[in-house]
Amino acid sequence: MTTTRSRLLQAPATPCDHEHLQELSRALEGFSRCVDVVDDWGVRLAEVLTGGGRLLAAGNGGSAAQAQHLTAELVGRYRHDRPPFSAICLSAETSSLTAICNDYPASELFARQVEAHGRPGDALMLMSTSGRSENLVAAARRGKAAGLHVWSMTGPLPNPLAEHSTEVCSVDAPYTATVQELHLVALHITCAALDRTLGVGASRTRMSPAGEAVRPSGAA
Repeated sequence: MTTTRSRLLQAPATPCDHEHLQELSRALEGFSRCVDVVDDWGVRLAEVLTGGGRLLAAGNGGSAAQAQHLTAELVGRYRHDRPPFSAICLSAETSSLTAICNDYPASELFARQVEAHGRPGDALMLMSTSGRSENLVAAARRGKAAGLHVWSMTGPLPNPLAEHSTEVCSVDAPYTATVQELHLVALHITCAALDRTLGVGASRTRMSPAGEAVRPSGAA
């Protein structure tokens, strides 16, 4: 049987000091393909929220904190003042979490909440550095069955969460910390795109893959 100690010895060394930045720089080189994806999420999220829909978000561990960060940006604000929007972080619903874990399989942790709160046309944002968390995969399945837009931020492809999502932003990096750092960048790009779409104190243009300025649809 492989012991915890032997698994740790087989794992690649953790990048420290300047190596940490080097790993982030390597991951950034391939991150540009995610930028248009998450920018588009922000545009479509504006349509969902202003149409009376809501965002549900979930993650485990550090990704749970980022999911809560996202909902806070929507209920509060990103940079400039605007109306608050309906956003629920499923990871932060402690009484619901403990009740579900007490009475149902652990895989139901988020899926049951998605079934309770999600409505057709709502958005579900799931964050997982591995893309293999069973409770998030179950939530993605339940969300798709309920007619939600299921958007996931994951680590390298392929992974089960990406397979069961409608769209994915995947960070191709071997370290959890690097993936989480770029998930935070993606989160902020989504929030900025939402504000831009609403005309709330944000840049009115974005850059196309060819490096040309592109006005968002509906911009004057």
